[in-house]
Amino acid sequence: MGRRVMMISLLVAMSGCVQRTMNVTSDPDGAIVFMNGQEIGRTPLTRDFLWYGTYDVQVRKEGYETLNERTRVIAPIWQWPPFDLAAEFWPGRLKDIRHLSYKLKPATTGPADANAMIAGAAELRAKLESSQYTRSPSVAPTSQPAHSTTQPSR
Repeated sequence: MGRRVMMISLLVAMSGCVQRTMNVTSDPDGAIVFMNGQEIGRTPLTRDFLWYGTYDVQVRKEGYETLNERTRVIAPIWQWPPFDLAAEFWPGRLKDIRHLSYKLKPATTGPADANAMIAGAAELRAKLESSQYTRSPSVAPTSQPAHSTTQPSR
């Protein structure tokens, strides 16, 4: 019994773990990267991560359009149950390195199309006027404005 406990303890002590690393690059370099709403740095960058799944990524750089993207990071098969338990106790260090790359588009600096802006405004006005929440001008407000009983100080 004592040998088994010692062997299990030795196995656990010698066991490695899984190192998960994410390399993020952008074209052009130097863009600020946000993952799930938190700034993680400027490209190119390398950081460790803990969980697999979908990340909401935002990449920003002055002079370029902001890129919003949902990026899926799927676990390798050796990280799926029941294989993940064996990977955690593997007597070495397993590495999972992910490379994420984003290409930014230059921002448009040309003048806005006035006709398109007016058409968009008219469309929004029509939606607002047809909304159930728009108050008709013939309906009086349900509350009265507040009146001050004291005179303003000078």
